[in-house]
Amino acid sequence: MKTKFIVNPISGTGKQKNINQLIDKFIDKEKFEYDISFTERHLHAKEIAKQAVKDNYELLIAVGGDGTVNEISSELIGTDVSLGIIPTGSGNGFAFHFGIYKKIKNAILQINKSKVKIVDSCNANGIPFVNVSGIGFDAHIANLFTNKTERGFSNYIKLIYKELKYQAREYTIKYDGKTENINALLISFANATQYGNNFQISPNSKIDDGLIDFVILKDMPRWKVPQILLKIAKGKSHLSKYIRIIQSDKMTIISNENVIHLDGEPTKINGELTIKVNPKSLKIFAPNG
Repeated sequence: MKTKFIVNPISGTGKQKNINQLIDKFIDKEKFEYDISFTERHLHAKEIAKQAVKDNYELLIAVGGDGTVNEISSELIGTDVSLGIIPTGSGNGFAFHFGIYKKIKNAILQINKSKVKIVDSCNANGIPFVNVSGIGFDAHIANLFTNKTERGFSNYIKLIYKELKYQAREYTIKYDGKTENINALLISFANATQYGNNFQISPNSKIDDGLIDFVILKDMPRWKVPQILLKIAKGKSHLSKYIRIIQSDKMTIISNENVIHLDGEPTKINGELTIKVNPKSLKIFAPNG
């Protein structure tokens, strides 16, 4: 199988610094004819992936976090090229959804036994995403977190507590012929289950059902935030009275917000936001394929 590893050398905490040796040692060379490319700048992974599709690669393996996965997958949607993942980011939500191991050695060994699974992708105003995206508080946190030099899950949680002064916003949502005005801290668009680190905002999301789970976190007393975070960490967020989940293949959101996040990466928007699912549009090379 003609394979390219696309490595983001600065994702997460840099545990991928010996990736060449690890791949050489543990990959099944009888199954994979591979080479390795390293990214040098923002969106470089996207450029490498685009060229790899033209060069008839069959499998691209993202070595990085959800941002790297987003860049590469955006070029693979609707193609016959599959996406594999070795998670080295801060969150790794998409990889963990598929049960991909965090340790690089084990993730490489999983690749040797992985199979292709066809899943949904999504887009927000035409911009692709594959995992969990959103508007409101999580987009606010993503925007701040992307500029921090200290990464990792603990720093992400610290940032959440630091920003608890964030006020709920007014949103108009349109879906399935309905229009509602809501007050919410955030609306997540979940194709998969989690933000990362097994922090499951939408534990019942199915990545191949042709639907997006729109997770609405209602306004609530701030002293209850630890309870909500604990439910999310335990995969029980859907049981909270402060969380409402709407399943639909499309939703339009109207608000005064101008920043969303797509797979954890902040993105500016203007005007209304339309989120759609693209059923069975991406091939994933995963342990449970």
